[in-house]
Amino acid sequence: MEAQAVDSSQRSDEERARRGGTPDALPSAGELRGRPRKSLTIGAVCKLLKDEFTDISISKIRYLEDQKLLSPRRTQGGYRLYSPADVSRLRTILRLQRDAFLPLRVIRQELAAGRSEEETSGSGAATEQRAGLRTSVLEHAPKTFPLDQLLEYTGVDERLVRELEEFGVIKGRVSEGTRHYDDLEREIVGVVGELTRYGVAPRNLRVFRTSADREAALLEQILAPALRSRNRQRRNEAIDALESLAAVVSHLKHLLLVRDLRDLV
Repeated sequence: MEAQAVDSSQRSDEERARRGGTPDALPSAGELRGRPRKSLTIGAVCKLLKDEFTDISISKIRYLEDQKLLSPRRTQGGYRLYSPADVSRLRTILRLQRDAFLPLRVIRQELAAGRSEEETSGSGAATEQRAGLRTSVLEHAPKTFPLDQLLEYTGVDERLVRELEEFGVIKGRVSEGTRHYDDLEREIVGVVGELTRYGVAPRNLRVFRTSADREAALLEQILAPALRSRNRQRRNEAIDALESLAAVVSHLKHLLLVRDLRDLV
């Protein structure tokens, strides 16, 4: 069925080409001025990934979009513009298809669970994932990004970032007169950008913020004495337990959500 959909999309592209259009035509100069510097057209994305994925095509990328696995931004003229986060997500999807032979249904679940490009880039992925999680917990001086870099990476507009700050989803910090956001906030903005394409407004995200605060308070109640211990070994063990508990809580939330959603279908 997937192959048929790709063939159909390819025929549509060819028909548009015969009528004088090009499926990966570039936006107008005016549209280019309004987009982030690193946003790419679908044709540019295809060329970028061609060396690693020899079977990549414009029609295949469009099919993945039809399957709700990709949600690139569009200009007023209807051209797709892929942010760096979109390209990273596409690379993850293609690797899971090629290396793990996963169907799109399973890939969608992997992405929802936070599967990232780094986890599919080579051997030792699980070890790297655990190391990355520990770094995010222990990091006292995380990398920060000014607003323009945040917008460039995520492909969202500045108004969305301001609204997320207003509703307490992200905070941001002023340094040397410029507002900066850490790596976690950058990822949060990227995820929210995907949600907005389904009509979710920043004000609707307060429920997630409240839920996260309550879960963090619960884990603090369980592990606070050990986390504040002066004994280094005990503190390290508490950090390991904190990471494990966070993963368990996240998985439980996912299962409860799936259970409730099953009543909708």
